[in-house]
Amino acid sequence: MGDLMGMMKQASQLQAKMQEMQAELDRIEVDGTAGGGMVTVTLTAKGELKSVKFDDSLIKPEEKEILEDLLVAAHADARRKAESVMQEKMKSLTGGLPLPPGLKLF
Repeated sequence: MGDLMGMMKQASQLQAKMQEMQAELDRIEVDGTAGGGMVTVTLTAKGELKSVKFDDSLIKPEEKEILEDLLVAAHADARRKAESVMQEKMKSLTGGLPLPPGLKLF
């Protein structure tokens, strides 16, 4: 019975750590860039888009499609960085134990 109580305590501690990590991921921000820095997007480590910045030279009506494509590329760059930060945080939380593929924590 003592093992069960110990496991319950560990599960409770892990849950508390997960909640702390989720809050931390909300505060961590990463930037993604495209077009040599002409477009920058900022996301939280959870993937929430916080801001978009364009170089003034890009704001030309005839280049609207290019601007839109660069925005998509910058967002993808920031999302990859956010996922990397999340994976590193999870490694430290789980002691390096791998999580099952496809397990979403947010």
